[in-house]
Amino acid sequence: MTGPSRRVAGQSAVSAASAMARPNLPEDRLPIYRTASIGSWVGPAVIRMRGPEGIEWWLLGESGADWPAEEGLTGHDGRHTAKPLLAVCGSHRHTTFFREVQERPLVQALLVWTLLSYLFDGRFMARKPRVRLKLGEILIRQKLITSEQLEQALSLARGSGRRLGESIVEAGFCTDVQIAQGLAEQFDMEYLSLTEAEHVSEIDIDAAPVDLIRKHLILPAGKHNGRMKVIVHDPMDLELLDLLRFRLNMEVDTVIAPRSAIKAYIDEQMGGGQAVSNESLVTESIDVTVDRSVDASVDIAGGGEDDAPIVRLASKIIEEAVRGRASDIHIEPMEDRVMLRYRIDGACHVRDNLPKRMQPALLARMKLLAGVNIAEKRIPQDGRIKMHIDGSQVDFRVSCCPAYHGESVVLRILRPDSARIGLTALGFEQDHLDIFNRIIRRPNGIFLVTGPTGSGKTTTLYSALDVLNQPNRKIITAEDPIEYSFAGINQCQVNDSIGLTFPNILRSMLRQAPNVILIGEIRDREVADIAIQAALTGHLVFSTLHTNDAPSAITRLIDMGVKPYLAASSIQAIMAQRLIRILCPSCSRIADSIDPKMLRLIDVSEEEAEGKIREGVGCPQCNGVGFKGRQAIFEFMVMTTEIREMAFERAPVSEIRQSAIRNGMRDLLGDGRMKVLKGLTTPGEVAKFAQSDTLVGANIDVE
Repeated sequence: MTGPSRRVAGQSAVSAASAMARPNLPEDRLPIYRTASIGSWVGPAVIRMRGPEGIEWWLLGESGADWPAEEGLTGHDGRHTAKPLLAVCGSHRHTTFFREVQERPLVQALLVWTLLSYLFDGRFMARKPRVRLKLGEILIRQKLITSEQLEQALSLARGSGRRLGESIVEAGFCTDVQIAQGLAEQFDMEYLSLTEAEHVSEIDIDAAPVDLIRKHLILPAGKHNGRMKVIVHDPMDLELLDLLRFRLNMEVDTVIAPRSAIKAYIDEQMGGGQAVSNESLVTESIDVTVDRSVDASVDIAGGGEDDAPIVRLASKIIEEAVRGRASDIHIEPMEDRVMLRYRIDGACHVRDNLPKRMQPALLARMKLLAGVNIAEKRIPQDGRIKMHIDGSQVDFRVSCCPAYHGESVVLRILRPDSARIGLTALGFEQDHLDIFNRIIRRPNGIFLVTGPTGSGKTTTLYSALDVLNQPNRKIITAEDPIEYSFAGINQCQVNDSIGLTFPNILRSMLRQAPNVILIGEIRDREVADIAIQAALTGHLVFSTLHTNDAPSAITRLIDMGVKPYLAASSIQAIMAQRLIRILCPSCSRIADSIDPKMLRLIDVSEEEAEGKIREGVGCPQCNGVGFKGRQAIFEFMVMTTEIREMAFERAPVSEIRQSAIRNGMRDLLGDGRMKVLKGLTTPGEVAKFAQSDTLVGANIDVE
């Protein structure tokens, strides 16, 4: 034997029995033996050893172990819960203690309890520690990622300071659901999907402070025996666990759920849902008794007190729009009223019609917040607002434009998390996502994203920059205006009034040896030529164009005056995109009837559509609209040798499109069709963007 077993087996019978007879040292009485065959500590069972001088010892050992014959151990079938064999030494000279034990049931029971407590506490025998797999190993074992993808994600995580799981999701290799399931396996935690009613019913959102829930994305799920069950998405955030114990004044037990599911639930219950009330803003924010003198309640020079009615009204409008997922706030003076509209998921909704007498005070308050001249009403002005709402800083881009009945003010809401939603959340199908990841990691060339205003081009390029943003890459952007601020990226704001134009910024950029360049928009030949020269000299260039589809971007550049051979050689890929509304998950259902015209427009047969087409009914979670959120449909054209030759020969757009389709390009209609058959959106929503010409020609209006 080795270890402690050799010490006991080698001692004399008398000394061994004496050592084992000490009642306050049960570990000495029952020494631990190692098996010579596998080298692991023995498990619970009863074995018998006949040692030197004929002394018989009864020990707790491993059942069925392959004991070395020369050690004199023979197996004995039994378990530690069988009849207690406490006379561990059978010598006639050393039986006094064991005889007392056998004659006193109370002492015997106490000794049994002591031995078993040592056994189950892990102090009776040493245990082989459980080997915990790493998250990457778990995902590879489940064949969700490859070793190469893991290395890319690790490099991204090291450069950005994020968790490995976050980097894998950002790169599009896995979904956050798969990451949460992998973390649950890694840390041996309970996993909740938050899609089952029994899981949701356990959540008690009032059991924890609101600021903790919103800031850290946690969900309290009830108390049991003085401990709080908390749903988290990051089990490695130990500081959060300490904070929860301190704020909740109790111990916590954590379970894991996907981050997106937790955030969606919080938005629905606290920040989303019916965040846009149906009641008038005037009755909620302004005392009717002072409504007639509301203009006098604003101190134009200082902005008034925080409790002034018009101040409360302006704050209420902004906060309600942010919580209601609006992208824009439109304050539009009319002849007899001031119309307030929110743009939600790309569609404008009338929120309220405010009294005309409130117009000067409300506009003055918004202009004051934006930092523009409140006395100037004849020329357009632009400004910015920064506000903290629900624990997050939200930026607003403000535009004031003189109109017939007064200044029209529009606030563009720039949420800090909008540009970091992850590539998978943009709406990429897996094949498009693989192409996108390959293109943005090329060392040089131009990658163009095309589409009309409001189609999500900037968000897509920002998401790409967020993936590439690592210390080993230098990234510079030229934007007009800068919508989102990124740590680690040099962002330049265009200012034509002082000569800081796109061309001047780009020329200066190239002298700073960047790896990646983002140009907000290619507007003229000068900017296009500089972008092409940068791509040809070893830089990766991202930019946007205003064209309806991907093939049209080539002819658009040539029409600007770019030489065809330069356009053909520098462009690596062109992607067109549109944003379509996604059905509300809370109220969508299988459509009772389907318009055959819409099915024909998206090229879906009635057999394919059977049981797959869904519609939104409308519920408080989506404000009765039936849609909640948007995703993009894409048209990805990778430049091939054939397409480059056609660009060089100035081939028409139709021929370039046919060549791209032959080489595997899926157009906007085809990408939208896949989302319809998955039940994510409706045929009309896809046709509205992918078949707009047909709809107009047939005089069909899609709501």
